[in-house]
Amino acid sequence: MAFLEKTLGKKLGDLQKPLLVSVRSGARDSMPGMMDTILNLGLNDHTVLALATYSKNERFAWDCYRRFIQMYGDVVMGVQKRPGEDHEPFEVVIEKLKHEFHHSDIEDTKLSVADLKEMVNRFKALILERTKKEFPQDPRKQLWGAVGAVFGSWMNDRAMVYRRKYHIPSEWGTAVNVQAMVYGNTGENSGSGVAFTRDPATGEKVFYGEFLINAQGEDVVAGVRTPEPVAELKKQMPKAFAELEVIRKNLETHFKDVQDFEFTIEDGVVFMLQTRNGKRTGLAAVRFAIEMEKEKLIDWQTAIRRVPADQLDQVLAPVFDRNAIKAAQCIAKGCRRAPEPPAASCT
Repeated sequence: MAFLEKTLGKKLGDLQKPLLVSVRSGARDSMPGMMDTILNLGLNDHTVLALATYSKNERFAWDCYRRFIQMYGDVVMGVQKRPGEDHEPFEVVIEKLKHEFHHSDIEDTKLSVADLKEMVNRFKALILERTKKEFPQDPRKQLWGAVGAVFGSWMNDRAMVYRRKYHIPSEWGTAVNVQAMVYGNTGENSGSGVAFTRDPATGEKVFYGEFLINAQGEDVVAGVRTPEPVAELKKQMPKAFAELEVIRKNLETHFKDVQDFEFTIEDGVVFMLQTRNGKRTGLAAVRFAIEMEKEKLIDWQTAIRRVPADQLDQVLAPVFDRNAIKAAQCIAKGCRRAPEPPAASCT
């Protein structure tokens, strides 16, 4: 932490230039989405005001604070669904507030500073009611709580099931990485995304993934908003897209394998968050191996070892023709039902 503070000229809990960090898992093998992450750690009732002043963006500061309380309350303090509840408790609070203040299910990006302040108060009240504990205001206590929770998530149900499926020894354990925060939710020139260096479904050598403008990474994977294909970045942020294309090439050159990586764009500047070997279908595994051998990234012995025997049956199974899908007719639509009020909104 002292190294981060010295490098960035910020301090954890400081009332002038507060340092915020993310706490992430770092398992030896790729386990995407299985373990927990905490973002915006270091915010409290005082540092949120300092962040608002320092960033000159009050809405951004309060948006970060409400996100942090929600993640910390869920992952560290254990505020989760009770038996018989259909929706996550924090999401219920969000939906109720939207309908009270706006009489509609507006996007999170449309919430005002006043909305976010009220949401923070309601989140803290929910944590107190469910856990009988106050949300911690001391950043050091927040940090140790988050570190312990991320270590603990190695043994959560989904991680254990994933390890059994992919034959990952539980004895390996995980590291915990503490990183300085960068922000994809500072405005329309920022965003976050998750991408693959090649298409993990077909194996095609194209930049594949999703991103959201004015969002943090959790928004992309949580389904709160509908992300856009990463190719659209070329139109919206051409400079950032060009930099990501260079990063994409460098990652494959270094790791000699297809990478699944996360990135954030803060005010037009690209930041890499993490990378790992990408999961793939059997069809993609065969194509990756053949084409990377032709590109001299790997030798033929490595190419053969890259295709798991149990995935070869997928290569023989029929798949949909993507060109036919584009011309297909819609035969059904699904609806997502909001918890409050009981009106349905189609997605």
